[in-house]
Amino acid sequence: MDFGKIIVVMGGTSTEAEVSRKTGNAILKALLAKGYDAEGMELVPETFAESIQKSGCKVVFNAVHGKYGEDGSLQGTLDMLGIPYTGSGVLASAITMDKIATKRIFLAEGISTPDFLVCYRNDMSDAVLARIREKFSFPVVIKAPSQGSSIGVHIVEREEELASAMEEAFSYSNEILVEKFIRGRELTVAVWGTEEVEAFPVIEITTLSGRYDYASKYTKGASTHIVPAKISDQKTKEIQELAQRAFRACGCRGIARVDVMLDEKDIPYAIEVNSVPGMTENSLVPDAARAVGMKFEDLCEKLLEMANTL
Repeated sequence: MDFGKIIVVMGGTSTEAEVSRKTGNAILKALLAKGYDAEGMELVPETFAESIQKSGCKVVFNAVHGKYGEDGSLQGTLDMLGIPYTGSGVLASAITMDKIATKRIFLAEGISTPDFLVCYRNDMSDAVLARIREKFSFPVVIKAPSQGSSIGVHIVEREEELASAMEEAFSYSNEILVEKFIRGRELTVAVWGTEEVEAFPVIEITTLSGRYDYASKYTKGASTHIVPAKISDQKTKEIQELAQRAFRACGCRGIARVDVMLDEKDIPYAIEVNSVPGMTENSLVPDAARAVGMKFEDLCEKLLEMANTL
């Protein structure tokens, strides 16, 4: 298929900009290897609309993680310019970028997810801390709602660490998510499609540190991806169906990665949805594709074919 000129947009100003550049350059290399007319573009928010128009591109491959790339901003700009792009549209991007909005969608759709509270900076008091202690046992998870790559996420082991962890999370946002800690196995499922969706094999993530944090995600050798996860066929199907329900409930298209915790009683919980998943050499989605015999170059090509043309 002739897509015309393809611009791979990457980087930007978010806390995930460097990871985005690695994703973008991997995708660019794959498209060039396939013989496509593709080039990379660093996201400069103030001049993006003008730059993309001047580029003469026919489709944008969105490789921007975090702010602008995953919150609907880039998507809305391209919609107004009439330029197709890979991945989810404005609404799905905005929902999945916000962990609190995603959790509310899960609840409304009856999708299994850990119990949670939303706390607001202006309402912080001893009463709020007491409410958290009453609702949850320790450890508890504190999350900044609109950060990726585990930035702004804290697993609080002791009560005396709670206030400082919340304060750090508040440095990213005026509201934060307090979530029940699920002890168990860390899994993830890539889901892709437009009208019809399909789940890739379930991946189990193990780490040297015991925490799948920023360092574990992007340090070579710090984490291991077990593909497929060593779980029963029945449990695999259940988790894949959970991921597909989460993908559809949030209105995603193209490809997204759904993170899941499988607790000690073998109950799966949807944690969050990543609408622009990493595509670096250490990333999960390329591993899932390889497990079904799909080369990285072919994966990128298929995502182009699913580009949003609305």
